[in-house]
Amino acid sequence: MQTEIIMNEDAFNLSIRKFLKMVGVSSQREIEQAVAKARAGGAIKGNEKFPASVTLEVPGLKLSVRFDGKIELE
Repeated sequence: MQTEIIMNEDAFNLSIRKFLKMVGVSSQREIEQAVAKARAGGAIKGNEKFPASVTLEVPGLKLSVRFDGKIELE
């Protein structure tokens, strides 16, 4: 007789939320720092729009998804 392992939905959802929060907060900080550095160095004016992308990879699930958007400074 084979027993099926039951996934803990609450733990699964919590781990996804923690991961996405970490990605969101860290990504925002990196973008803000890059914009501040570029503005301080005169590389940008402060009214640009930049294409941006993120690729989510979970090799164990054979998942690779790209998300495209833009960062607008004005």
